[in-house]
Amino acid sequence: MSLGKLFGRAHGAPASLFPVAMAEEDWRRCLAPDAFRVLREHGTEPPHSSPLDGERRPGRFLCAGCGQPLFDAADKFDGGTGWPSFCRPLECAVGRADDGVEATAGTEVHCANCGGHLGHVFADGPPPTGLRYCVNGVAMTFEPQAAEPDPVPGRPACGRR
Repeated sequence: MSLGKLFGRAHGAPASLFPVAMAEEDWRRCLAPDAFRVLREHGTEPPHSSPLDGERRPGRFLCAGCGQPLFDAADKFDGGTGWPSFCRPLECAVGRADDGVEATAGTEVHCANCGGHLGHVFADGPPPTGLRYCVNGVAMTFEPQAAEPDPVPGRPACGRR
């Protein structure tokens, strides 16, 4: 099934395919217009428009639609694209349009919890994964880490900080 068939009113998909499901009218009421356009209608924000691209504090990036933790800040790097870039998502947090096929030309990625469009993954990222998740900042919020550092065990940070 194509990703276009999985999402929203414009793509004809039932919202019930994801654990967090709402009617498109409810999403429209809950989300800012820019977030709705990206998360529910597969839009793209302009490059360099999100403050999250420059976010460098320890913490987590969450889905702006449902609050699902998506990425650890330790996995963020400067991809030079104008959008926040990560070398990997948190486990089971992000789905891919192709169910894991090679990401050479850019594969659409979405929140595994609500189906919101996040951006694309490319096979040109840094070690250890070689992937670059290029994510619309408006599709996320940032949760700073608590005073006590609690890194994800067993996961080396990737890219340049």
